Amino acid sequence: MSAPTAHGAIEAVWRIESARLVAGLARMVGDVGFAEDLAQDALVAALERWPESGVPDNPGAWLMAVAKHRAIDQLLRSTRLAHKHEQLAREAEQRLAGAAPGADVEAARALDPDEVGDDLLALIFTTCHPVLSVDARVALTLRALGGLTTPEIARAFLVEEGTVAQRIVRAKRTLAEARVPFELPSAAQRAERLVSVLEVVYLIFNEGYAASAGDRWVRGELVEEALRLGRVLAGVAPGDAEVHGLLALMELQASRAAARVGPGGEPVLLADQDRSRWDLVLVRRGLEALARAERLAEAGGSGLGPYALQAEIAACHARARSAQETDWIRIAALYDALAQLAPSPVVELNRAVAVAQAFGPAAGLELADALLDEPALRGYHLLPSVRGELLARLGRAGEARAELVRAAAMAGNERERALLMERAAQVGAAS
Repeated sequence: MSAPTAHGAIEAVWRIESARLVAGLARMVGDVGFAEDLAQDALVAALERWPESGVPDNPGAWLMAVAKHRAIDQLLRSTRLAHKHEQLAREAEQRLAGAAPGADVEAARALDPDEVGDDLLALIFTTCHPVLSVDARVALTLRALGGLTTPEIARAFLVEEGTVAQRIVRAKRTLAEARVPFELPSAAQRAERLVSVLEVVYLIFNEGYAASAGDRWVRGELVEEALRLGRVLAGVAPGDAEVHGLLALMELQASRAAARVGPGGEPVLLADQDRSRWDLVLVRRGLEALARAERLAEAGGSGLGPYALQAEIAACHARARSAQETDWIRIAALYDALAQLAPSPVVELNRAVAVAQAFGPAAGLELADALLDEPALRGYHLLPSVRGELLARLGRAGEARAELVRAAAMAGNERERALLMERAAQVGAAS
């Protein structure tokens, strides 16, 4: 197998297996930072060996076995336990399910699916521990659970890569120093950590739904992982309206996944999608989850939370039989409510799009122009993208083309960059 081909295969395997690998190792060694280091060691071993030997039949088991061997070796060499080698070896063998150094990695048994599910849930609650800052919780969980790279996390947060790297390093050190146990917390502890857990799950979903970098527009494995975690969370916290609101939002957005990609892998925007390709099973699940969120919010005497409001917006699209039938006036009103409840520059930009659809491009452009000096959006390609489209609708073709070209230069995803350049060419040809 050639090195480029092997590296591509390894990257694909890592995207699928990394979260399970880190979660399983964290349960075994009791330390999330140590577990992620072991997983990275296993990845390095794969990069060294697989180009020559080929990808094994069970790559996840191969990675787990190598990581276990490294764990035993490092624990045995730990200076803290220099005088307890014999006891440590015995304890390590018990904790690591009897994986002895030198064992045949191809013979390593796969983890039980139910055990893996519990491990993943425990991992996300551990990395969202209150001892960490919110930013550190989200960054570490995206890295450990989502398998995202530092640049991908930085793009999701609209911050510098170095900032994210520092957050991850500090988060690992803080968890280790605080001796945070790797376990599924009690119901009371889960409640206080739920806000950041939901944020993490949705960021993982978003990275799969609209990849921030690379040459794929949709990364289905991340979408599926976020959906699975959302469903697990709904089972763990059945009485929380926002858990069901987030699940509804993800189910409804995921229902469009197949229609969002063209035959050549190019992005297909919402207005141009073949709605017959939307997954009606996911639409039904999403609407059911939204109805449950609404009932729970009403029973609790509170309004809908940010995720449930976004799910209401997604439901407007799901219920429209065509793009022309979309209730944009309702969507604009929902964005007004969302901007009041959870204000952010990105919400304001989305509100500008909705207002433009409901009340005309001039009204939307006025809102978008108000965001030009917003620091958080200076490197955000969707601001010039939105402005470009609204300027084009207003007949200001030259300005529109310039904005679309600028958006393309800022876009991290190759597919999206190509789409923006194509749109800029269309606007220029029409002028």
